[in-house]
Amino acid sequence: MNAITPPWGSNWTPAPPEEKPARGAGNPAWVAGGPSPNPSGRPPGLPDKRLLATQSMLDEMRGIVAVLIGKALEGDTNAASIVLAKTLPSIKAQAEKVQFAFDATAPVSDQVAQVLDAIAAGAVAPDVGRLIIDSIKSLSDIRATEELSARIEALEEARDARR
Repeated sequence: MNAITPPWGSNWTPAPPEEKPARGAGNPAWVAGGPSPNPSGRPPGLPDKRLLATQSMLDEMRGIVAVLIGKALEGDTNAASIVLAKTLPSIKAQAEKVQFAFDATAPVSDQVAQVLDAIAAGAVAPDVGRLIIDSIKSLSDIRATEELSARIEALEEARDARR
């Protein structure tokens, strides 16, 4: 029996794939540089279909809003809540202003202890105290990063001075 050697068994390499130019949007049968498939172009005054659809939706929305307002005025609470939710800005919670004895120059652990004491004494609400403690932590992290940066710069200067 004679064995048939496949083409890839010898120095065979596959042919490179055909490269087709990328096509953009439009008529795939149209060849660049050829005659225009629509020589006169779009007729003037012909409205855009997207514009017509948007205008018809806006016309319908006016009717829907009028119905909702009418129902709300009749006492329908669901309609009233929809109208109010879409017309009035939502009220955002604001933290109350607080005053208590606080030493900003104290170490971070003492500052947090001061806030906890104020919470325990009822001078600060727990959620406001939490915000203050988170702010202290953020400031502490920023200061630590600045100190590390300064220490690295000092070490690099000392290393460069020894050279």
